[in-house]
Amino acid sequence: MPTFLRVLYKVGYDAVYHFAEDDGWAMASHVALSALLAVFPFLIFGTTLAGLLGADRFAETAVHLIFDTWPAAIAKPLSDQVRQVLTIPRGGLLTVSVLAAAYFASNGVEALRISLNRAYRVNETRWWYVTRLISLGYVLVAVMIFAAISILLVAVPIALAYAETSFPWLKGVLATISSWSVYGTLAVLTAGLFVAHLWMPAGKRRLRDVVPGIVLTLIAWFAGALIFAYYISTFATYTATYAGLASIMIVIVFLYIIGVIFILGAEFNAALMKFRVLHMVRRGRFSSNNGKAVSSQTNRGADI
Repeated sequence: MPTFLRVLYKVGYDAVYHFAEDDGWAMASHVALSALLAVFPFLIFGTTLAGLLGADRFAETAVHLIFDTWPAAIAKPLSDQVRQVLTIPRGGLLTVSVLAAAYFASNGVEALRISLNRAYRVNETRWWYVTRLISLGYVLVAVMIFAAISILLVAVPIALAYAETSFPWLKGVLATISSWSVYGTLAVLTAGLFVAHLWMPAGKRRLRDVVPGIVLTLIAWFAGALIFAYYISTFATYTATYAGLASIMIVIVFLYIIGVIFILGAEFNAALMKFRVLHMVRRGRFSSNNGKAVSSQTNRGADI
């Protein structure tokens, strides 16, 4: 077997084995349920705060950023309920219900942090109240980013219309820019993955340490969404099994798949660091005449 494939097999086996050994399946269900429970509080808190900042389109922007990358059959039932909830009038920013919404929204961040700690095989050294405050900080930053994007969604079309009138020869380029919403959603999703892998779990990781797992996660998410959507439309009988709860069960199963892939991406990064694969790539250790050196290097990594 070629050296590269042998090392890749060891990395994949270690990632999957540690995922199963360290309750990865249970952690994925924790992430899925926490994410579902956090969506509504996050949007309620964000809509209230964004209203004070003048970002009146926050709710619609957040719904698009969260659900546009989901298959339509899965996203529509939940997004419809979200829009219905966000039309209910609420009190000011400092009311008990809004503060509680911010706290419960941070539970989703906490679930990601705990699962990443396990995947990266690190022990949490920060006090519980520090990690909770950090999670609340992530929620606040996410609200600010979504609010800024919602303002841009108002300003950009106006600017594009003015530019198209003033510079008609740029019409083709401007038409491409005007359809940036999907690309913007993917950019926000990718940036969120980088933030999660670099700073949520304990310890320190370099940018190059987390890139492989993030790329794997994005590809697997895309493939998993397509396969699950095809399965639902072709074979699934959730309505016969769960009756009126079918739509929510579909969302939970989808989020569970997303959680499994997310954790496996971190496990893949951890295995790459364990076997020092990126170090070997930089050193050019994957040549056929240097197989013994690679084998000894991976064996040393396995002892870490």
